[in-house]
Amino acid sequence: MFTKKNILLALLAVGSFTAVTAQTDPKAKAILDELSTKTKAYTSIKAEFTFTTEKKDKSKDSQEGKIQTKGNKYKLEIPGHVIYCDGKTIWDYIKASNEVQIKEVETGSDDAVNPSTIFRIYEKGFKYKFDGEDATTQTISLFPENPDKKKYHTAKLFIDKVKKQISSVKMMMKDGSTQTYTIKSFQTNLPLADTEFTFDMKAHPGVSVEDLR
Repeated sequence: MFTKKNILLALLAVGSFTAVTAQTDPKAKAILDELSTKTKAYTSIKAEFTFTTEKKDKSKDSQEGKIQTKGNKYKLEIPGHVIYCDGKTIWDYIKASNEVQIKEVETGSDDAVNPSTIFRIYEKGFKYKFDGEDATTQTISLFPENPDKKKYHTAKLFIDKVKKQISSVKMMMKDGSTQTYTIKSFQTNLPLADTEFTFDMKAHPGVSVEDLR
C-alpha cells in the first residue's frame, strides 16, 4: 500500500539525482549537465505523474498525482491529500476529514522532503554511469554515495533525448521491490500565482486546523 511519505520520498529521490565530480561516467555527466542547464531555466513547472510499486511477488499498485513548482514553492496533489508549500510553511490538507496540518519547512536532513526539487538534477549525493540509449531515450544509473542511509541501492533515470526532460525514474529498493515514477505530462514557464502555493482557509469552510509549528 502507498503512503503519502512513500510518494514524497520518491519525489525527493528524483529531485536529488546529482552531477557529482568524482568517479563518474563522462558521458552521463554531459547528459546530466545539459539536462540541469535546461531545467534551471524554467520559471515554473507543472506535471502529472504515475507512481507504481512492484513487489518481489510481481504484484503492482499505482497512484496518480500532480505537481507544480515555482522556485522553492510547490503544490502536490496525491490521493487523499493536497500539500501546499510557500517555501517557509507547509499545509497538508486531508480531504476525507476536512483537516489541514500546518508545519514549518525542514532543512538539512533526509527527512526534509521538498518536491520543489523534483526536476532539478544538480544536487550532491550520487555517482552515475551511462547505460545506453535507443531512438528516443537515454538511460543513466545512479548510485547513492551514502547507501547505508537509503532504502534503495540503484535508480535508473530515463531521459527524453529530444525534449531533454526526465520521462521516468525506476528505483531498485533493498527489499527487492521497485518504485517507478513516470511523467505523463510536463508544462513549463506557466504564470503561476504565489497564491497557488498557500492553503486558503476560506475555500474550506469548517476545516479543522492542527498547527504543528
